Amino acid sequence: MTPITRLVGLAASTTLVLGLAACSVEEEAPAGTATEDAAVDETSDDTTETSDDAAGTGDASSPAPAAAEGDGTLVLYSGRNEELVQPVLDAFTDETGIAVEVRYGDTAAMAAQLLEEGDNSPAEVFLAQDAGALGAVAREGLLGELPAETLDLVPDTYESAQGDWVGLTGRSRVLVYNKEAVSEDELPETVAELTEPAWTGRVGIAPTNASFQSFVTALRVLEGDDAAAQWLDGLAANDPQVRERNGMIVADVDSGAIDAGLVNHYYLYELADEQGVPADDLNAALHFFPAGDAGALVNISGIGLVGEQADAEGQALVDYLLSEAGQTYFVEETHEYPMIEGVGTPAGLPALDELETPEIDLNDLDDLQRTIEMITEAGLL
Repeated sequence: MTPITRLVGLAASTTLVLGLAACSVEEEAPAGTATEDAAVDETSDDTTETSDDAAGTGDASSPAPAAAEGDGTLVLYSGRNEELVQPVLDAFTDETGIAVEVRYGDTAAMAAQLLEEGDNSPAEVFLAQDAGALGAVAREGLLGELPAETLDLVPDTYESAQGDWVGLTGRSRVLVYNKEAVSEDELPETVAELTEPAWTGRVGIAPTNASFQSFVTALRVLEGDDAAAQWLDGLAANDPQVRERNGMIVADVDSGAIDAGLVNHYYLYELADEQGVPADDLNAALHFFPAGDAGALVNISGIGLVGEQADAEGQALVDYLLSEAGQTYFVEETHEYPMIEGVGTPAGLPALDELETPEIDLNDLDDLQRTIEMITEAGLL
């Protein structure tokens, strides 16, 4: 099977057309917010705490990157939404003088395009929404090794074992629930409980979303394909409330149309920003699964350098996004977890190292094609 064939199913699941030209996807962007998903992954903003996030391992006080010698322009393939990342790319250009030519699209489609173009790709940098897509591209030898000083900034948990991609932000899987419809003592300890009769018709999912697909891939890695297939079949039989996007799930939970839903943590804050209220004032709240359950997976958005670099401009972008300025942007504008020391945890959230996450290697999340097949076989796609 060719590399492009392996990713076609993933891109198809988000109704995107793959081709030699860059895929253009309009992602959901409510007024006043920046959003994104792998089908569409929305995010939001809040203020940052002054305390440092203990999960980081590097030094955020390192100097901002200077303009690298080269032609003054780099080509970025971005699987993250334009409204979300263009402001930080503009700040990078202001800081370094390096212009960024961006091809925006769904992460799966951008990964598939890179695999199809191979060594002929004009891309110099790949910005992805999840570790699985980065791993699929890296597995084909299309990403170059990052310098040790870059890798040292980020905990080993959130970077490639081969050193060819690195996490930029952390995003935790959670159960969002309506505080009036679900009591605290009813909150599940595991995602397995969501297939029980008590949750029939009450749980929202977004099966075309890459965050859901990465979670299912993690479930496969942690418990095996048979157990993951059994969970998918049980969920499908339990009348799940299917939505196209995670933001829709959070909005429906807040309104009372759905009791609960599986999403990434930052969607709640996007809704709060859209409504102009503190997150605590919403009817919806977050439940972090305990005890290392698969439902507490922390995935990353991340970045890698594509092919042989003719100059240091791509590395300059990586350096900026992992600088204090770049990381603070993501904390304040998207409410995602930072990857370096010295940048505070997003307000209202537990620190990253306080989350009871499953013991999983994000490098093992690159088999997304089989995950898509299993979700389809369960009747959820």
